[in-house]
Amino acid sequence: MALHVWLTSSMVRNYPQTLPGPSDPLVLRGALNEQMSFQLVLRLEDEERRVVRVEAEGPQGWSVRIRRVGYVPVRHHNTPNDVDTDGVAQIPGYVPDPLFDETEMLLPQGETHAFWITVQPGKGVPGEHRLRLRVILENGEPITRTVMVRLHGLVLEPRKGFAITHWFYADALIDWYKTNLFDDRFWRIFSAYARDVVTHGQDTLYVPVFTPPLDGVKRPSQLLDVKRTGADTYAFDWRDVKRYVDLAKAEGVAQFEWTHFFTQWGARHALRIYEGQGRSEHLLWDPETGATSVTYRAFLGQYLPALYRFLQQEEILDRSLFHVSDEPHVEHLPQYRDDRELLRELAPWMSVMDALSDVDFGREGLTDMPIPSITKALDFEAAGIPSWCYYCCGPRGLYLNRLLDTPLPKIAMHGFLFYRWPFQGFLHWGYNYWYESQTRTLIDPYTVQDGKAWLRGWAYGDPFMVYPGSDGPVDSLRWEVFGESLQDYRLLQTLAIARDHPLFKPIHSFADFPKTAAWRASARAALMGGA
Repeated sequence: MALHVWLTSSMVRNYPQTLPGPSDPLVLRGALNEQMSFQLVLRLEDEERRVVRVEAEGPQGWSVRIRRVGYVPVRHHNTPNDVDTDGVAQIPGYVPDPLFDETEMLLPQGETHAFWITVQPGKGVPGEHRLRLRVILENGEPITRTVMVRLHGLVLEPRKGFAITHWFYADALIDWYKTNLFDDRFWRIFSAYARDVVTHGQDTLYVPVFTPPLDGVKRPSQLLDVKRTGADTYAFDWRDVKRYVDLAKAEGVAQFEWTHFFTQWGARHALRIYEGQGRSEHLLWDPETGATSVTYRAFLGQYLPALYRFLQQEEILDRSLFHVSDEPHVEHLPQYRDDRELLRELAPWMSVMDALSDVDFGREGLTDMPIPSITKALDFEAAGIPSWCYYCCGPRGLYLNRLLDTPLPKIAMHGFLFYRWPFQGFLHWGYNYWYESQTRTLIDPYTVQDGKAWLRGWAYGDPFMVYPGSDGPVDSLRWEVFGESLQDYRLLQTLAIARDHPLFKPIHSFADFPKTAAWRASARAALMGGA
């Protein structure tokens, strides 16, 4: 029997045909309250399949979580496979991504499989600590491995001044879990997903007070119960909106992002708002109703004051973010200007922010907080326009991203890059988009990761960061690396590192930056220095 057991960092993807690596010792380094991860990798040769179980033991009070790394089929590379791409000679093929809460598996012959092990020190004490691992093979002797954890005398402070949001799709939960709209089961599942975003560094959550006008006509998922009381008069029941906000607060969400007020890619029309909560899909007006029409103006004139009162009552007015329309382009500027003026007239208390990359929107002050693509974000920074940043489907190649063929050391650089310039937040469109692109047709995320739209420019791994589990999310390997990378931001902020510090000298843009695990490890070691 030949069972190969070796350790790798969390910066390596282990594919089914990855050959055994060296059994070198592994050392993790971190702050006293920092989460760390690594992988235990197995390959069975010259033997029939066997059941294998993994156990881990850390210092008293530490949390050690073991998850089996699953594979998903990826049909194509997202970018030319000679430009900052992972999985060369492995794609098309199976790529490691979902992390299942399992400590045991049936290990096939001639295949490499891994377990992802997450470590969270309890009452951390500076110095060296040991994690002991046991691999127990059916009818075989246990195999042991040891990992050293070196804790530095430093406590990371909570991140400040940099918000993070991934658009959350309540309709995906309703459809996948077959809930009866917002029934008790929906709320239990929702809480698990809200907890997940917070544990991965996200502090802001999208609130579908109305069905989000994003990526086509979606299943109604309208939290606000709206009743028509006259020709142009309405009554609002905020019960489910409050429950959503209350549960999110309980899981640690700090800020709330409210549904865009106008349609996507042009801002031309009023939202699709339903009678009740959309169970019958009866719309209050024709979907072609104009954005600044008399009909929609009358509705907003009643809704916006009611929203203001609700936000005040829930004490989240100063923690709420608002949108006009998603991804307007320069040709939409006149329409966007009209929409913005309508909101200024009806809700002078409201500031707005949108994903848009033409600097003219910022120069005119049409949006209070632009969110440009990372391809254009430095133009806003150079113009002295405060902004967030985002990416969506692209850019790829040399640029920062976290697709299924993005090298993991590159994903791990998010924290350093976000800190390097004075951006105030990051937005991504796909936390749990489990649909065929621009339809209401569910896909199986474990077999389809591009919304069936790779030919139209979508990328494998872009629509979602988590997979649906039986009663909550199954994290992805990419999501774990991203979440842990945000600890670098906290490290830099805790140490009050200036943005012109020599450490940042090799970081020139979101495309031109160090992309090796060695650079990040060296930078972190230098920062922790004497701690």
